[in-house]
Amino acid sequence: MPSAFLPDRGVVRVTGEEATTFLQGLVTCDVAAVPEGEARFGALLTPQGKIVVDFLVTPAPAAVGGGFLFDVPRALAADLAKKLGFYRLRAKVAVEDQSDRLGVTALWGMEASPATGGVLARDPRHPGLGWRMVAPPPLAIVSDAGAYDAHRIRLGIPEGGRDFVYGDTFPHEADMDQLAGVDFHKGCYVGQEVVSRMQHRGTARTRVVPVAFPDFAPMEGLDVTAGDKTIGVMGSSAEGHGLAKLRLDRIADALAAGDAITAGGIALTPVKPDWARFAWPGEAVGG
Repeated sequence: MPSAFLPDRGVVRVTGEEATTFLQGLVTCDVAAVPEGEARFGALLTPQGKIVVDFLVTPAPAAVGGGFLFDVPRALAADLAKKLGFYRLRAKVAVEDQSDRLGVTALWGMEASPATGGVLARDPRHPGLGWRMVAPPPLAIVSDAGAYDAHRIRLGIPEGGRDFVYGDTFPHEADMDQLAGVDFHKGCYVGQEVVSRMQHRGTARTRVVPVAFPDFAPMEGLDVTAGDKTIGVMGSSAEGHGLAKLRLDRIADALAAGDAITAGGIALTPVKPDWARFAWPGEAVGG
């Protein structure tokens, strides 16, 4: 089974008798409905509905400390713990950044078995992503994280900080509505009104989408252009595949006008991902 220890991922644990209720009112996913052995994809948002941090969250068995384990970008783990602590008020919960004690490993390609002392859950964003394991570093399988990155990019799965900017991106723009990252039936959470309005009005014109290119990869952060118009920003890339945050309407305009879509002079071809349920340029919804 291919596997990769992900050194850029950290772990935040939330415990306490009111942990479920506390988290349910804060994050986009339904933590009350996730059983042991499964995970949910979600995010903490600003009151304006933009992503502060996204994560995978799974319940931990009592034998390994209990509570909920948040698999998050390590650079943002301490900040997430601080923000959750800010919201805690009098709730009977404890929040701790455990990134120095726990690591995250991705496993894909076949069924997985947890290491002793590890917490294993299937990645809910896409069947091809496989599994995530949270475990003490001695149990984390060490291999090339670049292999997982290439695998993620081929599947068209965005990564925060590379494919979209934290604090300046709505969940729909990061495809969280397509990748099981938003529960539209669970009730109120921070930023929920904005997200629901975008869902019902279909107002997400910008999304992170896969792109293909023939040779050298464009640098992350380069403007993507079509004709004389900027239509988005290039994100991560590997082995001829990449992700870019693009205006879908401007992709359609470029295709209709026959304008090349480029980043840094490198031609890009937008590719519809297999998980897309939104209207792709030139197609009807579900086409």
